[in-house]
Amino acid sequence: MTAPDASVPRYPYVAVDVPEADADEAGALLFELGAQGVEQRDATTLAKGKADLVTLVASFESHDDARLAIAELPPGWGARLEEVVGDAWRDEWKKHFEPFRICEGVIVCPPWKTVEAGTDKLVVLEPGRAFGTGLHETTSIVAQVLADTKLAGATVLDVGCGSGILALVALRLGAARALAIDVDPDAVAVTRENAARNGVQDRVTADVTPVQDVPGTFPVVVANIESGPLIALAPAIVARIAPGGRLVLSGILAPDVAPEQLEGIRKAYRALRELDVKRKGEWIAVTMTS
Repeated sequence: MTAPDASVPRYPYVAVDVPEADADEAGALLFELGAQGVEQRDATTLAKGKADLVTLVASFESHDDARLAIAELPPGWGARLEEVVGDAWRDEWKKHFEPFRICEGVIVCPPWKTVEAGTDKLVVLEPGRAFGTGLHETTSIVAQVLADTKLAGATVLDVGCGSGILALVALRLGAARALAIDVDPDAVAVTRENAARNGVQDRVTADVTPVQDVPGTFPVVVANIESGPLIALAPAIVARIAPGGRLVLSGILAPDVAPEQLEGIRKAYRALRELDVKRKGEWIAVTMTS
């Protein structure tokens, strides 16, 4: 038997299969056990999850760290240790990333493709190491809400900006400026790179400032993260909304999938008036006003 080539990098990860309603809790536990990152795969993502379940793929620093985590996970999750060999996987996803219309009036295009936008506005996006190609249903719902919102001259606050895609879409739809914040420094760096790629670096401020420390208020605030963080951050997010301003929240599962999520959001944001709930697939976006 030929020994593995020690010069080829091998990246360990732990995969588990959980019901969709348990995905947030499972992801949090994986991080507590030392995961460096957790990818969620389901019917809506390019890499599919197990049928009728969500597959979470958690990367770990070492094989030993991954094995220790597996020992702490519930047996019913079917936790298994797998690995990616070599570096070719880093660009594999690019094969699936084609130009597409994210909402009325805006086309998203990766920098390695070309597209005739016509009357549409173009956002050139390289998600790199941050969340947000625009292909996920939550992102496209928020983008469409932005397309239906009066943005002319507005400054938009994007909480949990990821790749910066929603901030860039808002600018293409008429917003004057965008403040994009994220707890992940890599996401902030990617947002800045994408702003420069689109020639709007002077109109986008991206940093790791916690939302509770962001000064001032904004006529439009978007937060496409997950229901748990949205609930925890509710007081700080509400405080950032200007009188009569709009708030768009997503990363929330539909009531027939996880009824407690929308209930929790409504309770946490009860100081605001709900305007609309839009759905795509199993996900929803909630629009509120102060």
